[in-house]
Amino acid sequence: MAEALSTRGPVPLMELELYFLIARYLSAGLCWRGAQVLVQELEQYQLLPQRVDWEGNEHNRSYEELVLSNEHVAPDHLLVTSLLTAGRQSLLRTAKGTLI
Repeated sequence: MAEALSTRGPVPLMELELYFLIARYLSAGLCWRGAQVLVQELEQYQLLPQRVDWEGNEHNRSYEELVLSNEHVAPDHLLVTSLLTAGRQSLLRTAKGTLI
């Protein structure tokens, strides 16, 4: 898949996906207007991951098309719980699974 172009050169796919996740996160929070501006710029400068059709041709997508094709990605996907909580992955757990 080709990378988007910016004034500094090609933009890696991972960075395009990160822009999408940031816009998705902002859209559901208190900075929804910031998300609107970000989405406008992502679409204007074609900084969203492209889709590939069955013939291998790449096509630009709108933010809304990307959201619909990635319904499994929740707006809070970027949030990471602390490793110090009481959850299963807590760093405060001993090898036996008990909290310190």
